[in-house]
Amino acid sequence: MVTGTGTPYTPPVTRTTLRRSALAAAVVGLLGVAVLVPLGHGNYALFGCLGLGLGLLNSALVVLSVERFSRLTPANPRSQLSPGRSTAKPSKVRFSGSVLVRLAAITVLAFGLVLLFHPAGVAVFGGLAVFQLLAITSAMLPLIKEIRQR
Repeated sequence: MVTGTGTPYTPPVTRTTLRRSALAAAVVGLLGVAVLVPLGHGNYALFGCLGLGLGLLNSALVVLSVERFSRLTPANPRSQLSPGRSTAKPSKVRFSGSVLVRLAAITVLAFGLVLLFHPAGVAVFGGLAVFQLLAITSAMLPLIKEIRQR
């Protein structure tokens, strides 16, 4: 889908969720550094923050992927394809493939960091897991607000 300005349409909730998740990840990362560095575990704080960053990167790539997918969807009434834009139907297989490639790349990178920087590298997985909790919580907030309004 494309708006009248030629930019892809992304639901506002998606962008807001990404911003909210990024802010929460920054706060958690700073808290982790503030707690772990004085305790002498600076490497764990570093790799935990790296895991949070990888989670944020994944979420940002998800938003880009959704924008790309929606750009190819002319069935939406708000879609106004500008000249030169593709009118091809979006491929769910291609979309799914890009998701798998992205997740595989992040997983391989995380495992590589664990193997190269053992034991502190394990904190990368901790950061990824914490980011997923933050992202899910951030995505649930609009739904909880809507349910409470009813």
